[in-house]
Order: sequence, then C-alpha cells, then structure tokens
Amino acid sequence: MRITDIQRCEVRPGRLVEWTLAPATVAVAAKLPEDSRPPAYIQESHIRTAKSVRDSGLFVPTWLGTVFDLPGPVDLDLLQEALRTWTVRHETLRSGFRWANGTAEAGQAAEAGQAGGTGQVGGVGGELRRFTLDAEDVSLHREDAGDFTDADALAAHLQHRFDTVADALRWPNLIYAAVVRDDSASVYLAFDHSNVDAYSLHGIPAEIEELYTAAREGRGPVVRTPAASYVDFCELERADADRIDGGHDLVARWREFVRRCDGTLPGFPVELGIDDVEPGGPLPRQRMISEPLVDADAAASFEAACRPYGGSLVGLLAATGMIVHELGGVPVYRTVVPFHTRVKSRWSDSVGWFVGGAPIEVPVADAPDLPATMRAVRAQLQANRPLSRMPLARVLRLLGADFRPTSPDLYSIVSFVDGRGIPGAARWAEQKAYGLLRVSYGDQVCVWVNRLHDGLWLASRHPDTDVAAKNMRLYVERLRDLIAATLTPGPSSPGPSSPGHTS
Repeated sequence: MRITDIQRCEVRPGRLVEWTLAPATVAVAAKLPEDSRPPAYIQESHIRTAKSVRDSGLFVPTWLGTVFDLPGPVDLDLLQEALRTWTVRHETLRSGFRWANGTAEAGQAAEAGQAGGTGQVGGVGGELRRFTLDAEDVSLHREDAGDFTDADALAAHLQHRFDTVADALRWPNLIYAAVVRDDSASVYLAFDHSNVDAYSLHGIPAEIEELYTAAREGRGPVVRTPAASYVDFCELERADADRIDGGHDLVARWREFVRRCDGTLPGFPVELGIDDVEPGGPLPRQRMISEPLVDADAAASFEAACRPYGGSLVGLLAATGMIVHELGGVPVYRTVVPFHTRVKSRWSDSVGWFVGGAPIEVPVADAPDLPATMRAVRAQLQANRPLSRMPLARVLRLLGADFRPTSPDLYSIVSFVDGRGIPGAARWAEQKAYGLLRVSYGDQVCVWVNRLHDGLWLASRHPDTDVAAKNMRLYVERLRDLIAATLTPGPSSPGPSSPGHTS
C-alpha cells in the first residue's frame, strides 16, 4: 500500500459522512468493569509518552489511517453495517484504558462536538486498566458533515477530525468517514496508533469491500474465521516479558548497545539542522516525503541481488548504512530495526500493534561495496532479531536509566513491508488505496519502504528544516541510484504472503 499523508492521498470533493461509536455504546463502556488483560508495553509507553508531550504544552497527533474507493452510488446503510461488522471482529477496537486512580473521567463530554466520549485520559502515574465492550454492545453513530467543493478544505477538515477523535488520550479513539459522490465514495478510517500498526492497515480495504459488496449483492453475511484478539496477545506478551529481570542476557545486550549510542537510542545519523533544539524543549515541525522509489523491474532486480543475503530488507539497510556514511561520515551505522511480532500464524489477520525492535551495528567505513555491507547486515540481523520479541519499553524499564520520552518516536527507523501477497493488493492502485500517516512534530527520521506490484514506494517524515530536507533528498536519490544499479533484464517476481518487516 502506498504510504502518505492526508494532503497527498487524492482527496476529492463530495458529501462528507462521518461515523463514530454511538452514544449508547460509550455509555455502556463508561460502566464496564475492569478487563484483567493488561495493555501491551508498547501501548502503555505510547499513552504515557503522549501524556508527557501534551503536558509539555505540545499536541502531537499520533493516528494512523487508510483510505480507499468503493464504486458508487454507495448505500450508506450497508456501508455502516460493513464498518460495524469489521470493527467488532477486532477486539482491540472495542477496548480502551483508564488510569487506576480514576482520572479517565468516564462519561465526560468529548471535544469538538464528538457524539459521546469518555474524555481525556488524565494523569501519568498509576496503572492503566483496560475495559472491553462485548460485540453486541457496539453500534455506530452517523452524521452528515455537509458538502465540500474544495479538496484542500476537505483534507483540512478530515485532518482536524482525525486529530480530535483518534487521539491517544481519549476514548473512543477511532473515526470513520466517507466522501460520497455519484460514481464512487472514498472511505476513510483513522485510529490512534495504540490500536493498529502499519501492517494492520493493509488488509482493511479488501475486508470492508468484501463485507459491503456481499451485502450489496444480497449474498448474505460473509463467514470468516474469527480474528485472534490483539487484547489476548497483549496479555501473553506482557506475561512473557515480565519473566525477565535486569540480569537477563537480553537486557545486557541492549545495555551495551545503548552505551555505544552515548546513552540514548539512535537517531538518523545525518545532519538535520536541529542542533539548537534543547532536550525537553519544543519539538520541531516535520515534513513529508511520499513518492515512487523505483519501478517493478528495478524492484525485482534489487530483490534478486539481495536474496543471497536475506532479501530486500537487508539490502535496504545496507544501502542506508552506506549512504549515511557518505553524508554524515559515521563509521558504524547503528539503528533499531522494527520487526513484526506476529510470530504465530493465528495473529496474521489480527488488527493491533505487533511491532518490536532489534538493534544492529553495521561497520560501514571500510565496507567496499553493497554486497559486503549486506553480509554485515545479515550477520547482525541473524544475531539480534530475537531481541525484537521482547518489548523495548520493558527493556528500558529494566535498564534503570531515565528514558522518559519527550518525543513520540523513541528512535529513527527504516522499515520495509512487502505487501504484494496481502489479499486485495493487486487492486490497491485501482481503489486509490493509501495508508495514512500524521505528520506534525518530531526530532527523528522515519522511513517506510513498501514493495507493491508496480515497484517500491517510499515515505518518510523528518524535521522541517532546510538542512534535513537537503540531506533527506540526497538520501532518497542515492537510495534510488543504488537500487537501480542492480537492474538486470527479467520479469518481476511474484510477492510473498507473509507480513515480513513492519512498523
């Protein structure tokens, strides 16, 4: 799926309709008892970081979303039921959190005219306690938001609504919308990051289109294997993580990595023009890059060149290491590589935040070429990928250092997903399907490269400075050159069906 922001996802005018969880559903949630299943460490860290940043006086939206087209005219009643059916299938979307000290203020009116909500999640101290709705208690509330004739005004409105509703510090923290036209409708879904990862977004267009089309054609309800619950995964992962202590070998390896990163987690090792940003000071604004990287033939040749060393992920990290050495002179490329934690097939269709990180250190100063660098990357990944299965938030807690986050991104990432085997992937271009990222504030660089049927697509957010813009443009162009240099004649190879590397 092409990754971009709301301003670059082909927003087109039309009549806007919005769905949120109904007031009756919110009222039931306000009275629910505690669900004993705890938050995942990554969820808890995300919520606490959002509160810390908010308390510093800065609102940093952290939602993810997707958009895709359905052919028109669209039956809004059938679409609403498809959205409801899909929502209740994924338990995390009907689950939320309150602080143990009761400061979630359940039942409080939500912001900006939202139809019901539990208000802001307050306080950083204490424990987060989960609550979870039963499927039969979930219903959607629909509102007509009016006609929009200007695409820019519509994009601005959608961004504001997603910022307001899909917020880490409130519940419900999801919102759906459709821009309705005679010949089609663009369907938008936005969620706070605590409920979804980038890979979760990829399956949404096909799943909702299947539900809607079956109802439209009178084929009866779609019968699917129940999706395993991310809420259950959170409980299992946390129980496993709590079995280790500060003396564990895994923690010792992270401790040494952090020490070699001068006591912190690694950023993107090129000049970004943010040297004047003081620790704990205001975060810089960010800028977005979203564009095709190379076509299908070049992507296939790159994969073929990388396959002996482990695949395109290895090549992407090796190329990045070589480029940042050229641009910044670093002798060793240190980064944390995000990997999916869907290690069992039962989680493959689940919506949730299934991501861990593995530290790698790649000597690049003396690497003569891309193959030599790929060998070094492969060795690091083979040695360290198991570390990604232990939540980093748990590890940092055990390190005993003060890692109080001041930025939504703990570290810079370079992420890779091969999406060609995901159901519906062949139709993403026809559907105008995009994965949506919110670009607002941050001092890190995040890069996402997706393998699609038509080639490689790159998206990145980085600090909005002239220096960062120049160096990130150089990075993208050098990456494109290194990939294109592997081009050999031959057809594109078929894509795998596994989620692979994700964020």
